[in-house]
Amino acid sequence: MLADTALAPIMTHIVMFFEVAGAAVILGGFVLAVWRAGKRFKLDGHAFEILRATFGRAILLGLEILIAADLVRTLAIELTLYTLAVLAVLIGIRTVLALSLEVEIEGRWPWRRP
Repeated sequence: MLADTALAPIMTHIVMFFEVAGAAVILGGFVLAVWRAGKRFKLDGHAFEILRATFGRAILLGLEILIAADLVRTLAIELTLYTLAVLAVLIGIRTVLALSLEVEIEGRWPWRRP
């Protein structure tokens, strides 16, 4: 546990960087999705599929980055049984969410790809 060492402030900044990066990816993905959907709407009016797929992928990537932040925080800064249990619950929830988003975007289970 690094809570008592000189590396704790550095790891805290790394965690903060990952959290900001995850939020920025989700926000940037939303902006990109709206832009791509607007372009598609001008062409043929099928913008919703583009919006949903682009934003869904941005959420998936953002969730992965946020999981990395939680891993670093738990394992490097405050490793206790309680934080480990919270990490396990968060990873479980985010994994189910990521799986359901993947099914919504692709229309099939990830292991059923051609």
